[in-house]
Amino acid sequence: GYPGTMGAPFMDYIIADEFVIPARQREHYSEQIIYLPDSYQVNDSLQDAPGRSITRLEAGLPERGFVFCCFNNNYKITPREFDIWMRLLHQVEESVLWLIRANAKAVDNLRREAEARGIDPARLIFAERVSLEDHLARHRLADLFLDTFNYNAHTTASDALRSGVPAITLPGQGFAARVGGSLLNAVGLPELVASSEQEYEQMALDLALNPERLRALKDKLATALPTAPLFNTGLFCTRLEEAYQQAYLRYFRGEAPATFFVAGGE
Repeated sequence: GYPGTMGAPFMDYIIADEFVIPARQREHYSEQIIYLPDSYQVNDSLQDAPGRSITRLEAGLPERGFVFCCFNNNYKITPREFDIWMRLLHQVEESVLWLIRANAKAVDNLRREAEARGIDPARLIFAERVSLEDHLARHRLADLFLDTFNYNAHTTASDALRSGVPAITLPGQGFAARVGGSLLNAVGLPELVASSEQEYEQMALDLALNPERLRALKDKLATALPTAPLFNTGLFCTRLEEAYQQAYLRYFRGEAPATFFVAGGE
């Protein structure tokens, strides 16, 4: 759905969670808010992490070097995060930034901006469009997912987490800029939600330079995935059905729509 208010009088509710719409932001929504536990986002628990292996050569990556990844649409990238990413490439020898190839103009612009910041444009690797199975499989070649700020990764973050790739995010003010934190909380990795650009950058640098710390984080994610609420479709559906019941009961009793919270039980 649309990650924000519709501003339309015919929309009664928006489905959210306490991270994407904190209490201080409620006044900016024309809808009443249905708060689900953990995360508002639904995922398919039957879609397992891919079993197929893809080599770095197949993916167009160099044989060695740390792989920072951001498979968000290129239009989400702004100078704020791009400056940080280029500083990370400066500081992490032989590292590369793995992005999605949107179109030739975007590729040219991003490579030009990298060169303007003193980075060899060849260190920006652009992934071609492939099947969903191959796209999920190639995530395993990434070491760390870096989120964008104004418009976070949504499905792209879930794909990375499901594939075992930790993600670092910096929440903004609006719904679309806070999804990364919601997803990380729902897989038990709240420590990867940065509170400032400086913390975001330092966190990424520390993980890139400390393989043991990154390995421990990946192990923690792998352990959490089988039971993480983010990928428990049955639990999500139970909670969503409870939300529908509560909303309809208000309507049935002739009561106006009102914000409410769905309990976290199964």
